Parts: sequence; structure tokens; C-alpha cells
Amino acid sequence: MGCAEDGYNVALCTGIYLLSHTDLCKLLDNYRFVQWTQLLIMSMLLLNYLGQTGQETPLMAAAIFSAGWNVFESAESLEKPLNWLLFNYYLTTCLQSSISRHRQTLEKLFDLNLVMKAKTIREFDKQFTSVMFGYRTIDDYYVDASPCRKLKSIGIPVLCLNSLDDVFSPGHAIPIETAKQNPNVALVLTSCGGHIGFLEGMWPRKCTYMDRVFKQFVQAVFEHENQICSM
Repeated sequence: MGCAEDGYNVALCTGIYLLSHTDLCKLLDNYRFVQWTQLLIMSMLLLNYLGQTGQETPLMAAAIFSAGWNVFESAESLEKPLNWLLFNYYLTTCLQSSISRHRQTLEKLFDLNLVMKAKTIREFDKQFTSVMFGYRTIDDYYVDASPCRKLKSIGIPVLCLNSLDDVFSPGHAIPIETAKQNPNVALVLTSCGGHIGFLEGMWPRKCTYMDRVFKQFVQAVFEHENQICSM
């Protein structure tokens, strides 16, 4: 899960589903810097954690890529016909497959017939995720899960990279004005790059723009540790 280098522990985190879950203290106690990789879900989870903890976190800094800032807007974007066909329906069936593997246990707690009839992630969340974690409604869950509502409370340096053409995180939902009000947050926006893409050149076989930004940010954090710790 993590590796130590030059006296620092860097956590490379992969794999949690509940977007609003913020009980990460035990996981992060031994880490100074986090790169939350690969999935929109994990980026949102880390942002929500940082928004809840403020400066009361063992982390020194964080880099976050392609986060979904407003779950309502992300769901609406993914329910547009082409996006539903390319992404939403497939991801929903993947979630349903994970439920099927534990059907004997879960059918005692949930109406799995409704869960398996879901055609979108929002329908799945309504019938399963929000129920499983005790939310009264799907809207309550999505409000709690949207990092845009906690951005102003982040208390450590955070670099957020988003593309304006990301169907999982539509450009109009990125909280630019809120980010401007928090000196701890650097929000980098590109006109294209998709969802965790950021490829460069005609034949993009080498490092991506995301790789270069992450490397520069990590180097800056380590070089200016004393200034960051005194903030």
C-alpha cells in the first residue's frame, strides 16, 4: 500500500467505495504524503476526509486527480445517452456483479431484486449504497459525498488536477470560486485530458502531463517541508 523513500512514507491508495466515509486516520497515521490514484471514487473520499479533518491530519500534502466535485452533477453527466452507453451501464453491471458474489448474505438485508434491476449508478446507490450506510435518502448520501461542500475547510496543501472534458466530473461543477478562497488548494484545469488521461503528443507513449505535475508537486513538498509544517 505504501513505500518509504528518503525518510518519507508515500501512500498509494486503491480501493474504497463509500464516497463520504472519512474514518481514514488509522490508514493514514504512518504516511506524510498521499497520491490517491486511478479512481474518481478514491479522490472524492480523500477530499472529504481532508475537508473534515482540516489541519488535524497526519498528512503533510496530497495530490488528487480527476475528482468528482458534485455527485449530483457527475450522476447527471453519466446519465446522458452516450455517456450512459459508454460508461454508466457497464459500471452499474460491475457493481451488481460484486453484489451477486455475496447474494446469500446480502439478500437478508436488502431487496436485491431492486438492486439488480438498476440501470444506472444512481439507481444502484438508491437501492443499495445509501441504504447500506444508513442514509435516509439518496440525496442525503450525495450531499454528504460531494467534496465541493468541504473544500473550504482543507487545511494542508492540496493539488487538484481536473480536465474540463471529463464526463465523470463536468467542468461546470468544478468549484473554482471556492478553491480561490482557500490558499491551501491549487486547482489546475486543462481543456482536454478526459478522466485520468492527460496524454500528450501525437504518440503518447511516455509520461503524461499528470505524471509530470505529480512529480513536480512531490518534489516541491519535500523541498519546502519546513515552510509547510509551519503554516
